[in-house]
Amino acid sequence: MLTFSYPWLAVLAPLPLLAWWLLPAHVTSHAGLRVPFFARLLALTGRNPHAGGLVAPRSVPRLATLVACWLLALAALMRPQWIEAPLHRDQPTRDLLLLVDLSGSMDTKDFTDASGRTVDRLTAVKAVLDDFLSRRKGDRAGVVVFGDAPFALVPFTTDLDLCRAMLRDIVVGMAGPRTALGDAIGLGIGLFDRSTVKAKTIIALTDGNDTASQVPPTEAARVAKDKGIVIHTVAIGDPATVGEDKLDETALKDVASATGGGFFRALDRDELARIYDRLDGIETRRIDTVTFRPRKDAYWVPLAGALLVSLLAQAVHLLLRGRTPSRASLFNPGLASKAGSS
Repeated sequence: MLTFSYPWLAVLAPLPLLAWWLLPAHVTSHAGLRVPFFARLLALTGRNPHAGGLVAPRSVPRLATLVACWLLALAALMRPQWIEAPLHRDQPTRDLLLLVDLSGSMDTKDFTDASGRTVDRLTAVKAVLDDFLSRRKGDRAGVVVFGDAPFALVPFTTDLDLCRAMLRDIVVGMAGPRTALGDAIGLGIGLFDRSTVKAKTIIALTDGNDTASQVPPTEAARVAKDKGIVIHTVAIGDPATVGEDKLDETALKDVASATGGGFFRALDRDELARIYDRLDGIETRRIDTVTFRPRKDAYWVPLAGALLVSLLAQAVHLLLRGRTPSRASLFNPGLASKAGSS
């Protein structure tokens, strides 16, 4: 579709016509006839001389050329633009942060994979997370891993394939043997500081008791609530475990309830997968669609048209003048025939 950025310039179209009507004609003074005894003629005839003028006839083709060039130049000033078909882009409306526990207890082999083989907890978590992220198209995702201390494995990105690739490479103990869930939540809150999306979600996966955090998980959860962040907690493994690695379900429930999130318990891989199916239902994908219609400037088209019209008119004028006999040949036919024979 063709449009003009400055259509109001069209009111200038009759400007040359107004100038022709309102402005005086251009005057050049020169003698039409020189007579050495002009004063004596005036004395004999008794007439008083006065200035005169001659208006040259306007050429219709030349006038049409000027009008066409003016209109084309005015069209170029109006900045014509060609609007192309709209382009649609999906803009994420949620930032999703995964907190993955890499403490030593995640090496416990009490889960089974899809083929029925016994695997450790982290292997089962990675397989389910990979499938979960593959269905999160339209979200930005980030990954924080934690043990003795948390660190950001993947900052927020729309490249979910990158998140899946990085998750496949994590191993138990790479962040230390203990559990620092509260500090991991605190780091996650800091990652959300630059987020401008509407929905902010944390999914925390852990199988142990917080033994290394400087900030208790419940305190970090209260800060997250003030920031508008919802935390879902997933307890992995056997809740009957005793000792330092005992699963603290109470703390995980408090963290989830403080932010309006949910608490889930995963005793095996199938239950873990069902948890993520439930999270898919809770965290429904919302996408803002941004529509953009590219514009291409086409001002050069009327300019090129004006140039072609003027060149064509000049070419026709030169051609016709070449075919018209000169004034000298009109008064001297012999000269014209001689020029023709040569």
